[in-house]
Amino acid sequence: MSSKKDAVFISSLVILWYSTNIGVLLLNKYLLSNYGFSFPIFLTMCHMSACAILSYISIIFLKLVPVQRVKSRSQFLRIATLSVVFCASVVGGNISLRYLPVSFNQAVGATTPFFTALFAYLMTRNREAWATYTCLVPVVAGVVIASGGEPSFHLYGFIMCISATAARAFKSVLQGVLLSSEGEKLNSMNLMLYMAPIAVVVLLPAALVMEPDVFNLVVALGKEHKFMWILLFVNSTMAYGANLCNFLVTKHTSALTLQVLGNAKGAVAVVISILIFRNPVTFIGIAGYTMTVMGVVAYGESKRRHK
Repeated sequence: MSSKKDAVFISSLVILWYSTNIGVLLLNKYLLSNYGFSFPIFLTMCHMSACAILSYISIIFLKLVPVQRVKSRSQFLRIATLSVVFCASVVGGNISLRYLPVSFNQAVGATTPFFTALFAYLMTRNREAWATYTCLVPVVAGVVIASGGEPSFHLYGFIMCISATAARAFKSVLQGVLLSSEGEKLNSMNLMLYMAPIAVVVLLPAALVMEPDVFNLVVALGKEHKFMWILLFVNSTMAYGANLCNFLVTKHTSALTLQVLGNAKGAVAVVISILIFRNPVTFIGIAGYTMTVMGVVAYGESKRRHK
């Protein structure tokens, strides 16, 4: 009976994880493509503000996980470095959504393993088997093919998306390097507790400089479109929910299950976004994305076999 309850619990977690991740992605696209809401840095700051507040409530008051304290100034500086890189990845992703359809954004995002392998080698000299590296060829080739077949291709949006994907991979490798000692490792919930406030401090001046008069413009848009505030609140809360669900799914499933679910999540997001936004797709674009996903699956399997 307990195994059945566990299965229901994990299934519910996965559904919630999919819903929050895909929900944030679609709402980001909706906000940035409608209402004249062209403020990706401000949007990211809203996400980080929600993550900071809700992380504090979840850990300090609700005690969902034990508090892990920052033990030294050097550890704090390492967390701050991770926070800046994380900001860059989220802002880059949000900027790309202004110019690219969600389906193509996800296709480019699927190349994360390529950049992770590249940074792992450059920063730690960590080498994979040649068979594993070979699997990265279709990962990159698929995006090249998808780019050629994308009717809504936008060069600046593509550069921002590639940059965001690279920054996301760099952050994961950097996290392993900077917080490698047992005494300094933080679970993702506690890491977010410290990273989110730093991110807000970094993003606030960036928004004021790069998105002039953003607060007045957002207030004016809010008066014109009453539902915008609700969407912004739901979107920001979902951003924290996605991080919380990611932590819980990681905790209650295996690394392999997480990888498979992550690959499937991207495909689900693509299908849903095409149905909602009705962006045109071509056979070449679908073929390219399929090749990338198959390459990612083969890469994960090859890594597991050659461990």
